[in-house]
Amino acid sequence: MLLSQFEEYLTLEKNYSVHTVNAYINDINEFSTFCADNFELKGLDQAAYVMVRNWIVQLSETKVTNRTINRKIASLKAYFKFLQKIGEIEVSPLAKHKALKTAKKIEIPFSEVEMNAVLSAIVYNDDFEGKRDRLIIHVLYATGMRRSELINLKLTDVNFESDTIKVLGKRKKERIIPMLQETKGYFASYYEERNKLENIIDKRFVFLSKSGNKVYETLVYRIINKYFREVSSKVKTSPHILRHTFATHLLNKGADLNAVKELLGHSSLASTQVYTHNSIAELKKVHASAHPRGEK
Repeated sequence: MLLSQFEEYLTLEKNYSVHTVNAYINDINEFSTFCADNFELKGLDQAAYVMVRNWIVQLSETKVTNRTINRKIASLKAYFKFLQKIGEIEVSPLAKHKALKTAKKIEIPFSEVEMNAVLSAIVYNDDFEGKRDRLIIHVLYATGMRRSELINLKLTDVNFESDTIKVLGKRKKERIIPMLQETKGYFASYYEERNKLENIIDKRFVFLSKSGNKVYETLVYRIINKYFREVSSKVKTSPHILRHTFATHLLNKGADLNAVKELLGHSSLASTQVYTHNSIAELKKVHASAHPRGEK
C-alpha cells in the first residue's frame, strides 16, 4: 500500500518518467526482499541503518559498482523521505548515510563533424519513419531537451508563429526554447507524413510510432543508436549524449553559462557546470591565441 502511494507520488507530483519510477520501485523491492530474507522484516517502515549497511556489503560482494549502489540507496532515501512526509516514520535510517566514492564519469559528446554527418550526410527514408527519425535527432540536438520531454511534446507546444517550443520539464517546470528555422522545416516535412497516418491514437503528441501511438523511451534510444552508429565509433550513443552535445557545443561557441542553464531547464548552475569540462580544450585555444604571451 505504501509503495503504491510512493509510486503515485513519483508519477503525479514529481512528474518522473515511467523508466525512472520503475527503477525506484525495483530498488525498493530488492531491498525489501533482502530485509525479509535476512531480518524477517515485514515492512520497510521498521528498517534500520544496519540493514542498509548489510545490503551494501552484499551488493559489493556480488561486484555491483559503487555508482549503481549509490543509485539504489538514492531510491531508498527518496522512499524514506516520503514515509517521513506522510508521517509513517519520524527519522530516516539513511539520515546520516554518506554516498560511496565513485570515479568521475565523463560522457564524451558528439563532435560537430559527427553531428553534421548524421544530419546532412545520411540519407533518411522519404517516408513517415525517415522524416520522424531525422526530426527527433534534430530536435534533441537543436534544443537540448530530455528524452522524456521529447516523448511528451504536444502539438500545441510547438509554436510556428513565435518560433518557440514549450517544454514541460522535471517537477512540471515549464520553459520556452527558441526554434531554429531549419527545425521548422523538418517539423513541416514530418507533419505532412504524420497527417497521412490512417489511425492516430495519441492525437495530442508530436512524435508517434507508425501505429499511431506516442513514441516510447526504447524506440527513441534505438533511433539514436541506429543513425549514430553509421557516423560515430563511440561506444555510448544515446539521447542524453545529444543533450550533452547541445550544451557543450553552445559553450564552445561562447554561450553564457546562465543562458545554457535556462535552455537545459536546470534548477541550479552546478548542474550545468558539469558540461564545462569539455570546453577546456576550446578555452585553451582561445587563451593561447589571444593572450599576449601565448602562441606566436
